[in-house]
Amino acid sequence: MLAEMRIQGLGVIDDATLELHPGLTVVTGETGAGKTMVVTGLHLLGGGRADASRVRSGSPRAVVEGRFETTASSPAVKVASDAGAEPDEDGSLIAVRSVNADGRSRAHLGGRSVPNAVLAELAEQVLAVHGQNDQLRLLRPGEQRAVLDRFAGEPVLNALADYQRVRAEWADAVRELTERTERSRELAREADLLRHGLSEIEAVAPEPGEDVALVDEARRLADVDQLREIAAGAQLALSGAADGDPDAPGAMGLIGDARRRLGSAEDPALRDLEPRVAEAAAILADIGGELGGYLDRLDADPARLEQVLARQAELKQLTKKYAADVDGVLAWAEDARQRMSGMDTSDEAIAALAARRDELAGELAEHAQKVSAARQEAAGRLAVAVTKELVGLAMAQARLEVVVHQKEADDSDPAAILIDGRKVHAGPDGVDEVELHLVAHSGAPALPIHKGASGGELSRVMLGLEVVLADADTVPTLVFDEVDAGVGGRAAVEIGRRLARLARTHQVIVVTHLPQVAAYADRHLVVDKGANDGGLTRSDVRTVADERRVAELARMLAGLDSTETGRAHAEELLATANSHKTRDGWAENGGKSKRRGKKSEARTRS
Repeated sequence: MLAEMRIQGLGVIDDATLELHPGLTVVTGETGAGKTMVVTGLHLLGGGRADASRVRSGSPRAVVEGRFETTASSPAVKVASDAGAEPDEDGSLIAVRSVNADGRSRAHLGGRSVPNAVLAELAEQVLAVHGQNDQLRLLRPGEQRAVLDRFAGEPVLNALADYQRVRAEWADAVRELTERTERSRELAREADLLRHGLSEIEAVAPEPGEDVALVDEARRLADVDQLREIAAGAQLALSGAADGDPDAPGAMGLIGDARRRLGSAEDPALRDLEPRVAEAAAILADIGGELGGYLDRLDADPARLEQVLARQAELKQLTKKYAADVDGVLAWAEDARQRMSGMDTSDEAIAALAARRDELAGELAEHAQKVSAARQEAAGRLAVAVTKELVGLAMAQARLEVVVHQKEADDSDPAAILIDGRKVHAGPDGVDEVELHLVAHSGAPALPIHKGASGGELSRVMLGLEVVLADADTVPTLVFDEVDAGVGGRAAVEIGRRLARLARTHQVIVVTHLPQVAAYADRHLVVDKGANDGGLTRSDVRTVADERRVAELARMLAGLDSTETGRAHAEELLATANSHKTRDGWAENGGKSKRRGKKSEARTRS
């Protein structure tokens, strides 16, 4: 969870530290005080786009720092470890995002500089921010399908994984068949060129490394007289003249004389040197033998030199066309053989590919139907659960419907398959389209939520979805920015009640302008607009409790913080919220709170 966040130089906030509760934390304040900077800071901390306009005027940079409390098994720790960062000794993971006045940003995690994408990956594991933009995303069909899949869990996800595996094979078969049929002439020409090249290479039949070996042999043949003179001279120096000329005894004769002299010496120190001289004699004898063998092998045949030069010319013709050396030519030939295996445009090859495509299409249709069936079953349960939540959100007559239908395809659709005789579009996430429909009241038609829901109703639908999906959501911290926009009265009370319920299993942070919601907080933070600092508004964040919290709620109710009536209304609101939290926490959990340990203690103290 996010235990603490510090904001410096961001918008109207010069320097503020927010200590967040493991349960429900609300952030309130007057319009223009800078409440939205809290959410902006969370977006930056989560790898969101940097915006230089958010940097406080006169500040060199804006800095947001978050301290996350983690466990060794937390996915966040793995993200940090993969980036070369580690949590502190107390298990805290520190993330920092800074934005310079020129728009450039830097990210740090666990004390190490990391790419901004690492913070985005971290946020996927620990933070889910829901604001007005998220409500707009909920209007997209893809997002609505994702919501249903998230609720359905493994039955859909497992079936979808099988579908996607088969779809990848089917798509490859379709692509290859299309390429072979539509590009048959082009492929045939390319195959002819490859075949011609292979014929040339096979006719020459080069061996690996042959060009290098021929260069050495050609050099040896061209310099044979010089090489023979060098080898013969060296052999003479070792062995001496063949006629035994005493004036040219050679190294072997001299060493033999040295051995005899040392061996006959009466001094042991000299005799001990004789074995070492004997070793030198043995080495020289071996060298002399190798020189003799070299001279015997040294071929001065001009015909062999002509053969080598002719072979080099043949190889050079290949290296001019296909690669820089013989090994590269052989690699080209192997690649050409593999490419040609996929260029068979014969009727038999096309028929075999078509059969494989149709076989995979049938298998894909079976998996698609399993995905559709799992979604249909989950759709009914999701609709009932969210409708129940809407009743408590002052939408007693409203009903949510989750409509799942297969997307039809036309004849030109390359991703079409047949299911029960109908052509449907086989997309990467299945063949289904999912739409959330809202029946606003009894007798009203079921309309897509972008047509049938007002802004306030859309906010409540989203909150109802979050409450229902809480058990399926592995992200520990949920952030709501003005989720209560467009609502009030009884609906606002129920929104606060459900946020408090959601906070039993998640850390929840809410930016709100409604006292009915703020009354349910475990911790209440207020963004205060302070005095101008050189013509600039300066805001701070403080924690309020007891009398100060009553005063803030009274101000939110009607600006009546200094009157007895306003304070009485605020105290009544707090009492009602505490009563609901106590009743919900015990009645719905069999007399036991879901929170354990420090989390429960913190909630009790608040």
